[in-house]
Amino acid sequence: MRSKRFKENKATVAALGVTTVEIAVQTLKTMKSVKFDESVELHASIGIDPKKSDQQIRQNVSLPHGTGKVTRVIAFVEPAQETAAKNAGADIIGTEEVIDELVKTGKIDFDVAIATPAMMPKLAKAARVLGPKGLMPNPKTDTVGPQVEKMIKDQKGGKISFKNDSTCNVHITIGKMSFDESKLIENAKVAIDALKKSKPSSSKGIFIKSLYITSTMSPSIALDPNIA
Repeated sequence: MRSKRFKENKATVAALGVTTVEIAVQTLKTMKSVKFDESVELHASIGIDPKKSDQQIRQNVSLPHGTGKVTRVIAFVEPAQETAAKNAGADIIGTEEVIDELVKTGKIDFDVAIATPAMMPKLAKAARVLGPKGLMPNPKTDTVGPQVEKMIKDQKGGKISFKNDSTCNVHITIGKMSFDESKLIENAKVAIDALKKSKPSSSKGIFIKSLYITSTMSPSIALDPNIA
């Protein structure tokens, strides 16, 4: 059963209709909220065939104001690069022993994994643990490469990745309700622009079929993709 707070917020959204990012964020900030700092998210339905490999969406974007979430990074690097990785802010150094423990226990206490090319063959045995959770390092998301320090700092500084699910939906976290309106608006616009640019060349017709912005506990507000 929906709370009184949610019903009141739902009525506000219903009266709003389809709108712009600016108005949607302003409306979110005026809604009755819960006691914790809710995340703010974008949800889009896109025009692709998820069964076709050339239409899979897997993109990364650097949000100018981050997501408000502390990102725990594990760096799978060779011994000679461990110090550099630690100094760059890596929370965990993924040694061969750590890989073996990960495979054995399946325990994950990090949000993002980065790796050097040399470590990828050693990391392959952990693919069954990392893959299903979307944590396997991948060059397409700038999480595999020789520039260890840059990859770590990017992930710590607001770089996120997004991809489509099996039902042709994309979900992107763009910040927290505690953010200033201007920061949420800028993050949203940067994320939407990245989503638009991710359209596969083989995808025909309308790409962004519907687009919504919401907080963790609020109703979704419909955005017009053409003016968002």
